[in-house]
Amino acid sequence: MADIHVEEFYKDAAVALVQLYSAFPRRVNLFVEDIAGPDEPDEFGLHSKRHMACFGALLWLAEEGFLRYVDTIRQEALDQAVLTQEAFVRLSSPAPDVLVQALRGPESPLETPLPPSLQEDMSSHIHLVRTALKSRHSLRIGHAVRATLFADKQGD
Repeated sequence: MADIHVEEFYKDAAVALVQLYSAFPRRVNLFVEDIAGPDEPDEFGLHSKRHMACFGALLWLAEEGFLRYVDTIRQEALDQAVLTQEAFVRLSSPAPDVLVQALRGPESPLETPLPPSLQEDMSSHIHLVRTALKSRHSLRIGHAVRATLFADKQGD
């Protein structure tokens, strides 16, 4: 079992990427509370560790070239965030068949063949990330996000 902060990172990254992909190519404000849930700063105005971990995940995605933003809104949001070209292409591209089958799981076999265009769409990285999020299964979310973020690194 992975450390809980790593599982939360995968979930935060997945939610952020799905939000940005859904808005692409528009720039949007990416609010931490929309991703990690509500947070009540303490008496000193400091956010919880969970809130700050999510904010850190967003900044990491930017530092690693998955998104761009104009500025931060305190530690509440990224202002005018958008996917980078590399992230958009990666999310739109087909995932390896082995990964598609593994993340689809035995409970949802495809009994009838789908049209090629739909089959391609359902094998994209973004579809796998969305499906994993809907499952609320942390291992599936982790696999989908790792496959998306580190697609170029696999097989090294």
